[in-house]
Amino acid sequence: MLSISRLITTRKALPLPRTVRSLSTLSSYPNAIKPSKAEVQNSQLSPENLEIAIRSLYHDGLVVVNDVVPHDMLDRLNEKMIQDAHTLFARKENSPFNYNPNNIQQDAPPLQEYFEPQIFMNSIATQITSTALGPKPKWTFCSGNTAMPPTPEFPPESQPVHSDADFHHPDHPFALVINVPLITMTPENGSTEVWLGTHQDTGLHMQEGLHGERASGRIKTDELEKRRAVRSPCQPVVPKGSVVLRDLRLWHAGIGNKTDSVRVMLAMIHFAPWYRNPMKLQFCEDLKTTLEQQEHLEILVEWESKENITQQYLNRAFGNAYDFSQGGQEKKADIEDI
Repeated sequence: MLSISRLITTRKALPLPRTVRSLSTLSSYPNAIKPSKAEVQNSQLSPENLEIAIRSLYHDGLVVVNDVVPHDMLDRLNEKMIQDAHTLFARKENSPFNYNPNNIQQDAPPLQEYFEPQIFMNSIATQITSTALGPKPKWTFCSGNTAMPPTPEFPPESQPVHSDADFHHPDHPFALVINVPLITMTPENGSTEVWLGTHQDTGLHMQEGLHGERASGRIKTDELEKRRAVRSPCQPVVPKGSVVLRDLRLWHAGIGNKTDSVRVMLAMIHFAPWYRNPMKLQFCEDLKTTLEQQEHLEILVEWESKENITQQYLNRAFGNAYDFSQGGQEKKADIEDI
């Protein structure tokens, strides 16, 4: 049985407090939303649950929504991605690893055969991002993080605590990461360590390593200790079928997998409609109709033939090769005096 201290916290909608409580009184574990059957069937949260999601993102920088992705869809994709994960891991020092060899960045096959809208364009997740960031957020990043089982050569090893916002960035919300675990994530198989609330104060002065280095965005040791004294980190259990929404600025770390099973977690990023990130997705042209039918996201895509995609998707860029900034346009917009 799972320890209660490891479980995410399910909250009910409550009146907003008149004053924000001291951080020391807040739980280290994220809020979780359990949608009703009607909400899942309608692919839309109730106003009460949407309020919990937005409040959690504002205060904690992260929220979990349970039971919104069918398990059979996850199982089918997981089978394929485990095969691909072993192919990538076998490349050793040439694998697309982030910080350490057991944590590899891995793209899902961007083909119609493996593309399920309920996984990659989950309507409830998009409802939350479009409420938090503005209508029709931009989807320009789609990849994943895989925690490989330990081997004699590569025992379990964790990433340093870091922020993905390793560049000059706005101090207000501009990007949300949507994580979809393909199996239940636990501390044993490498559930991500999260430092709730750190999205509100995560400037470059707290980081080590410049963007472009393989291990950039690391949070300085003294900053970690100061934060730990206020609100400690956690490794929550995230049930299969859940989606996790995380502010891009939040401190986190991939933790080593101590089990014998590969643990795959997808990662999509939605940027605010005003945010000028220049990246584009690379998808097979057989997905055109599926993506063009949706109305709630701006999806920037470079279309590729099935032959090219099949040959290339395991050889994509990884880590800091992706630039989540505004392409050098991060300076403040000119504001005229009134």
